[in-house]
Amino acid sequence: MQKDHLPTRRRMLLAGAAALGAASTAGAIVAGGAEDGAGTAAAPAPGPQARQAPRPSAFRLQPLTGDGPPRAAPRGLKVRNEPILQISGRGRRMMLTFDDGPNPQFTPHILDTLAKYGVRAMFFLCGECVVDNRELVARMADEGHVVGNHTWTHPLLTTLDRKQIRSEMKRTSDVIEDAYGERPQWFRAPYGAWNRAAFQLGAEMGMEPMGWTVDTTDWMEPGTAAIVDRVESGAAPGVVVLSHDAGGDRSQTVHAIREWLPHLLDSGYHMTVPLRRV
Repeated sequence: MQKDHLPTRRRMLLAGAAALGAASTAGAIVAGGAEDGAGTAAAPAPGPQARQAPRPSAFRLQPLTGDGPPRAAPRGLKVRNEPILQISGRGRRMMLTFDDGPNPQFTPHILDTLAKYGVRAMFFLCGECVVDNRELVARMADEGHVVGNHTWTHPLLTTLDRKQIRSEMKRTSDVIEDAYGERPQWFRAPYGAWNRAAFQLGAEMGMEPMGWTVDTTDWMEPGTAAIVDRVESGAAPGVVVLSHDAGGDRSQTVHAIREWLPHLLDSGYHMTVPLRRV
């Protein structure tokens, strides 16, 4: 049975994430992005825990580039000290990401909306959810979406030892490879709580760490209008948007994307996904 990560559990763990995970991402610097203007302004502090542990205003991270689904994971990636937060490239590019799924109740509606507008996105999947919803992961592959590793059970990594973190990550990559057809090349720490072991193990497994620029706060279930406003007001070249397709009642997210996605497309934004690494 799929195990939803309810908002109450989220709130219980966020305080720990703030204390233990905040130091790993503070004070990073944006590199590049000049051709788009992406990265010319400070990015909002990522992650729910950031609301309890304010970060320096200079919190900006290195952009990623490209477009296209992943292929076989490379070896020997450089170990980063902070996650990637922004994208770069020509034009008004943004990237949409969805965490905690797949979920049979909400993920299909999000996929339907993305398909309606010809948009690809990233989905950071929990291994225990993949087990019961392999057909949704196969659909993501068929429709050109990129999937990433979001651990098996969505734990707070800063409370686990290295062996436990490795197990959470490896098991998830294994089941994603089986359902999607390729191992994930991207990893996102639950709650945005990173530590050195997560960066090191991710690099060993051929995965780059991915953060976000705009948190829709849909995990708080603030209402459809609030989610729409959060995305539209945060839209800018290079932005990575965090939403959720599982972990609670995501009906607000489903309704919100039907409003803000066509609006952003009509405003000239192009939704992209990361470059394949070979």
